[in-house]
Amino acid sequence: MVEKIKENRLATLLLLTGAVYFFLKFITPLTAPVLAAMLFVTIFGPLLQKLQKKLKIHRQIGTLLLLLLACGILAVLLWILLSWIIGSLPVLVEGLDSLGEELSHFIHDICDVAGRTLRIDNVYLEQLLLARIQDAVDYFQLQFLPGMLSQSLTYVKAFASIGGFLVTFLIAAVLLAKDYDNFMNRLLEREECYVYLEIICGIIRYIATFVKAQIIIMSIIGAVAAAVLAVSGIHNGLLWGLLAGFLDALPFIGTGVVLVPLSIQQFFGGNYVRGAVCLLVYVACIFIRELLEPRLIGKRIGVSPIAILLSIYAGIKLFGMWGIIGGPLGFIIIYQADMSLERRRGRQE
Repeated sequence: MVEKIKENRLATLLLLTGAVYFFLKFITPLTAPVLAAMLFVTIFGPLLQKLQKKLKIHRQIGTLLLLLLACGILAVLLWILLSWIIGSLPVLVEGLDSLGEELSHFIHDICDVAGRTLRIDNVYLEQLLLARIQDAVDYFQLQFLPGMLSQSLTYVKAFASIGGFLVTFLIAAVLLAKDYDNFMNRLLEREECYVYLEIICGIIRYIATFVKAQIIIMSIIGAVAAAVLAVSGIHNGLLWGLLAGFLDALPFIGTGVVLVPLSIQQFFGGNYVRGAVCLLVYVACIFIRELLEPRLIGKRIGVSPIAILLSIYAGIKLFGMWGIIGGPLGFIIIYQADMSLERRRGRQE
C-alpha cells in the first residue's frame, strides 16, 4: 500500500499538501521561535564559520553579536522615525487648531453644492450632516473608546507574547549555533534526510528571495511616492513618501497608513488636487506591489508568478494575514519536497 502511494504522484502530492497544511496550521505556531532560530543559524552558518576561523569568535558569541547588531539597527531606525514624528507634532497641533474651522467650511461647501443640485435647503442639509458627525463622535467617546481601554489587558498579553517569542528565539539561536555542525553531520549520514536538506535549502532560498523582493518593491514604492508627493507641493512630501515605502511591508494596510490620512488632511485643508494625488499614489502603490511581487519571487525561485499569486490568495484564505507569507512558504515546501522525491525515484530506477 505504501509503495503504491509512493509511485502515485497525485497521491503523494495530496499527502504532502495535507502534511504541510497541518504543519503550518498547528505545529508552526507552537514552535515558531525555534524554527525561526533554526533558519537564522542555517542562513548565517557560513558567516559564523568564517568568524570562528578568522577572528576566533565562537559561534555562540557570533550569533549573539549578529542578533545584537540587528536589534541595534532596528532601534536606530525606530529612533529616527520617532524623532521625526515627535518633531512634526508642533506642526500637527497647529493644524488641529484650525481643523474644526476647515471642517466646518468643507461641510458648508458640500451642503451648498448638494442643496443647489437636489434643490434642498442647504442649511437643513448642513444641520443634518453635523448631527450625524456629532452622533459618530458620541459613539466613539461612549462606546468605541471605552472598548479600546477595556482591551488593555489583551494588548499587554500581545506584547508579552512578542517578548516571549524574542527571548525564546534568542536562546534557541545561541544553543543551536553550538550544536549546528553535529546536527548537520547526523543528517548527512542518513540518506533519507537528503530530502529534508533539499527542502530546507529551498525554504532558505525562498526567504532570501522574499526579503530581496520586498526591499526592491519598498524602494520603488518609496521612490515613486516621495517623488510624486514632493513634486505636488505637499509639506514634507519627500519624508512622507519614504515613510509610505517603508510601511508598505505591512500586509493590506501598507502605504494606506500614510497616504489615506494625508489625503484626508489635504481635502480638509481645501487642497483637493493634492488630496486626489495622494489617493492616486496609494492606488499606484497597490498596483506596483501586486505586479512586481509575484514576478520577482516566482522568477527567482524557478516557479510561475501565477503559482505564487495563487499561493498568496490561498494562504490568506487558509491562514489569514499570516498567509501572505505562509501560503507561498507552504507552496515552496510542497514544490521542493515533490522535486526531491522525484529525483530520488530517478536515482533508484
